[in-house]
Amino acid sequence: MTTLPAPMHDALALAHQAVGLSEPNPRVGCVITAPDGRVLGRGHTQRSGGPHAEVMALRDLQSHGESARGATVHVTLEPCSHHGRTPPCCDALIAAGVARVVIAIEDPNPLVAGQGAARLRAAGIEVHSLAPTDPLADDARELNIGFFSRMQRGRPWVRLKAAISLDGRTALENGASQWITGAAARTDGHAWRKRAGAVLTGVGTVRDDDPRLDVRLVETVLQPLRVVIDSRLDTPAGARVLAPPGRVLLYAAQADAQQAATLVDQGAEVAFMPGASGKVDLARVLADLAARGINELHVEAGHKLNGSFVREGLVDEFLVYIAPMLLGSGRELAAFGPLQALSDAVALRFVSVTPVGDDLRVIARPALR
Repeated sequence: MTTLPAPMHDALALAHQAVGLSEPNPRVGCVITAPDGRVLGRGHTQRSGGPHAEVMALRDLQSHGESARGATVHVTLEPCSHHGRTPPCCDALIAAGVARVVIAIEDPNPLVAGQGAARLRAAGIEVHSLAPTDPLADDARELNIGFFSRMQRGRPWVRLKAAISLDGRTALENGASQWITGAAARTDGHAWRKRAGAVLTGVGTVRDDDPRLDVRLVETVLQPLRVVIDSRLDTPAGARVLAPPGRVLLYAAQADAQQAATLVDQGAEVAFMPGASGKVDLARVLADLAARGINELHVEAGHKLNGSFVREGLVDEFLVYIAPMLLGSGRELAAFGPLQALSDAVALRFVSVTPVGDDLRVIARPALR
C-alpha cells in the first residue's frame, strides 16, 4: 500500500534537522496525521539521551490539545523497541492509541531490526513499510548511511573530501593550497563536516597547515570529534587542532610516555593502534571509532594518508570540489600505485555533480557500492 507522499516528505525534512544534533543516534523525523489528513504533530530526534522523533511529535500534538488516538504516524525509521537511554518509542505510540504507522525503512540496529514493527502489530496497530525501491526509502537510508554502516559493518561510513584543480592537484609542489576553491565550496565543505561524527586528518597536515578541523562556517549544535593519525605523536603541543571547541583523539603507533603525557595535558586523548611498518592500523582505527559511536567519518588529509585509505579499500565515498584552474605539477589527491594496467584502477561511479559557486562538487563511490 502506498501512503500519501506529503507526510513522509515532511518527516524527511524534519529528519534533516537532526544533522549535527542527534549523533550517535540516527536522524529521524516523524509526522502524525488525523484520519482526515490534518497534521497533528511533528518532531525529530533530539540530542543523545533526549526524546526521539516519535515522542517529540506526540508532545507537539499534545501541546496543541490534539489526541493521537486513531491517527497515522509517518516515521523515517522503524520505531525503537528496546530500552536505551530513553524508553521504547513503540510503547509511546501504543499508549497514545495510534491506528497506523508508516515506516520509510527498517532500523538496522540488531536490537530493533523488525522487532519494532512486530511489537506495533502485536498491539493491533496497522504497520506499512515503504518498498526498498521507493525514492523516499532511499532518501531516508542515505540520510543515515553512516548509522547503517556502523550497525551492519562495524565501521563508520568513510567520506574522503578534497579540493582539487581541474588537472587534479590539491596543492602546489611547495604545499600551498589556500585557496584552490572558492568561499561557497568551503562553506559547503563545513556542512559536510557537520554531518560527520568525526573529522580525520594526518599529522603532516597538522604540521603544514595547522587546521582547526571544527565546524565554523555553518551553525551546529555538536562539534565532530577531531581525529589525527600521528604514528609517532609528532603533533605540536600548540597545534590549533588541540584547542576548543570539541574533543581531540590522536591515534599513534609508537611514542614515549612523556610525549603522550604532554598531549594529554593539552586536552587530547591518545590511543595506540600499531600496525605494519610502524604505521597506525587504519582498519583498527575505523573499528575503534565505530565502537565510540561514530557513524560518518570525514577525512580531510594529505595525499599520502589519502593514498593509504584508498590503497586499503577503506573509502566509501569521495567528496571532491573541482576548481576551474590548472596548477600543472603539484600534489595529487591520493598517492598510491603505481598501477601496471588500467584494469587495476579504482573504479568509481558518479553519484552527483553539482555546481557550488564557481566550483563543482562531485560525489563518487566505488563502483561496487
